[in-house]
Amino acid sequence: MPDIVDSATRSRMMSGIRGRDTKPEILIRKGLFRHGFRYRLHVRNLPGKPDLVLARYHAVVLIHGCFWHGHDCRLFKWPSTNDEFWQKKIGRNRERDCEVRNLLKKEGWRVLTIWECSFRGKGSDGLEQVVQRAADWIRSDKRTGTIRGKRCGR
Repeated sequence: MPDIVDSATRSRMMSGIRGRDTKPEILIRKGLFRHGFRYRLHVRNLPGKPDLVLARYHAVVLIHGCFWHGHDCRLFKWPSTNDEFWQKKIGRNRERDCEVRNLLKKEGWRVLTIWECSFRGKGSDGLEQVVQRAADWIRSDKRTGTIRGKRCGR
């Protein structure tokens, strides 16, 4: 199926997609701030420049959009055009996520991954519940954690 817009328009649209300060990231940040947590954003000297770094708790929070990180949930659907590009792009994103998590753990950081589907759309836990679960994890001594939607396949 051909694209419905020309390549220049598609390029302009894609260039507007941000890699940081996304809506899910801002929602989680504000929620954790309301719970009294203070953090640094996108620390450059850490692997993958984590979304949130809570040095006091020696913890990082990675906030993943389900599409860009290829999550097996109701929010992810493979694009119907340019299959090869998207398979490669999303596959590499998944590999990089795994590499970053392993490097952070190797450096002694505790790692929490929050998926967009956990608080967005029907059947989600709701933002406040997700923020509370994240706050509980941060205060715990658990090494890793994942917060995902209720109906996720993995």
